[in-house]
Amino acid sequence: MIVLNCNNISFAYGTETIIKDVSFSVQENDKVGLVGVNGAGKSTLFKIITGELNQESGEIFVSKDLILGYLKQNAALNTDNTLWDELLEVFRELIDMEKAINRIEIEISNTTDKEKLAALMKEYSRLSERFSYLGGYEYNSRVRGVLRGLGFDDSEFNKKVSILSGGQKTRLALAKVLLEEPDILMLDEPTNHLDISAVEWLEDYLKSYKKCLLIISHDRYFLDSVTNRTIEIENCTSTVYNCNYSAYVKQKAINREIQEKHYQLQQKEIARQEAFIEQQRRWNRERNIIAAESRLKALDRMEKIDKPSALPQKIRMKFNHTIASGNEVLEVDSVSKRFGDKELFKNVGFKIRKAERVFLLGPNGCGKSTLLKILAGRLEASSGKYSYGTKVRLGYYDQEMSDLNLENTILDEVWSVNQQLVQTEVRSALAAFLFTDEDVFKKISVLSGGEKSRVAMLKLIFSDANFIILDEPTNHLDINSREILEAALQEYEGTLLIVSHDRYFIDKLATRIIDIGTSPVIDCMGNYTFYSTHCKKSAADKKTTETTTISEAKQTHIATKEERSRIRKLEKQLADTEKNIAMLEQRLKDIDEEMVEFATDHIKLIELSEEKQLKESELEDLYAVWADVTEQLGV
Repeated sequence: MIVLNCNNISFAYGTETIIKDVSFSVQENDKVGLVGVNGAGKSTLFKIITGELNQESGEIFVSKDLILGYLKQNAALNTDNTLWDELLEVFRELIDMEKAINRIEIEISNTTDKEKLAALMKEYSRLSERFSYLGGYEYNSRVRGVLRGLGFDDSEFNKKVSILSGGQKTRLALAKVLLEEPDILMLDEPTNHLDISAVEWLEDYLKSYKKCLLIISHDRYFLDSVTNRTIEIENCTSTVYNCNYSAYVKQKAINREIQEKHYQLQQKEIARQEAFIEQQRRWNRERNIIAAESRLKALDRMEKIDKPSALPQKIRMKFNHTIASGNEVLEVDSVSKRFGDKELFKNVGFKIRKAERVFLLGPNGCGKSTLLKILAGRLEASSGKYSYGTKVRLGYYDQEMSDLNLENTILDEVWSVNQQLVQTEVRSALAAFLFTDEDVFKKISVLSGGEKSRVAMLKLIFSDANFIILDEPTNHLDINSREILEAALQEYEGTLLIVSHDRYFIDKLATRIIDIGTSPVIDCMGNYTFYSTHCKKSAADKKTTETTTISEAKQTHIATKEERSRIRKLEKQLADTEKNIAMLEQRLKDIDEEMVEFATDHIKLIELSEEKQLKESELEDLYAVWADVTEQLGV
């Protein structure tokens, strides 16, 4: 059953069109991911659906009596409440019912009148049944479970909402809307401010959610895990894909390539027909004019294929080449940090070698960002020491972007990294990062979080760092920008130490995982998938006192051997696929020429047309295989 239908929705701010003719429908059990670059209009569309904004044209239909629940990026809470009391507001009906039941129990115990007693017993039975049916005996445990799942400790339940950080308030608002269980649950960036364990809990919760979900998120791993449909907002309009995020990316690439190929073929055919018409007109005999008019009418009747629309502009990144460091880049020896009586971490130790891409994991509050600040020289360790190897040049990206001078213009701030750069070089780089024309003279203080992060990243790119420390670099970045950053970091020849909760990002880049949130610390070679399926699980099951259950050398040997074998197979499959694609494309060209040659032979034309349809279908399948193999190879 369709629970939500949007038909040709359009909206603009002044003269700027945000969305135009957006149409889609959602079934009652759909779990839909809404994707698009920052500024594409995703949040605007959510606000239109909830009635917070009014569309300029189009219609929205929501099934009768269904409840919409909406988690905004900045949700309002009652700051006078405690966390527990704020969530109990969701169950106000049950709480009032529970009080009524208690009052009736007291009246029953004090009543001797038989008629009144019978009436009280009847009302007591009715309320008790409804209380049980609505989950009255479970709501306290549900509140506790959701708070714990989203990373709140039991000791925090009685804290006032007013003293919570912005991230904690966002988590509390998410907990509240989850407990409300609306028929259509709309979540705008629900994984912001969640650590990995909380995101994984949320994934499990939403996968078992029995009602409709609409989710805006830049977390690709999360989208893959939860959603079964994807709606893309691009160039102000929408396209619906009946699959999760990764499948959508592949399907979009295939569709675009097919559309481009069909468009080019049609343009060639149109040009050929127009040349024929022009030639017949030049000859200017009666039969030539008739032939030209006939072809012209055929062209007019032809259903034109649209040229694929331009893709959104992307950031292009490439880190500067710099001198190589020594093989030993960083040694951390028993580093601890405490603030007053609170100990964040204790006796953390590890070594990082040249060209490693190390990700530091752990729950919120365990001290990951603090440890990075210590290693970057911004904080003092309470105990322990660390040292850098020879020729190490450090670059540091702070998620708070405290290094940015708010009074500088964008141009001056980037230029400050290297005064030897010429203005043309700086302006070209800024343009590549989507800062063009007068934008470069904006002050840092007026920029959005995403714009500031691009400035900070650009400063790193112009630096001569061969060891880069990154603290949540994908915050504020949309999916396209994350993918560009991934590609740049994969090509980076230096060493990386990164804190991130983006599991897709970690999977793409990590050669090693260090989890400082466990005791003992888990130090695991490989990416996030290997860590979560082997190292983390093994450590939890066996409660080992070793950092990993498999030696680093053995892990590396096994992983390298299997990876080389996998790549060899994929490369052979890619070569075979490209060979078959070339053969099919040549055959399709030959068919087109034969169709012109046998233009008056209807039987032959039918045979050629049927063969063409078959070959085009085979070619689409091969394109799909090619896209999948190149994705796995990272080509």
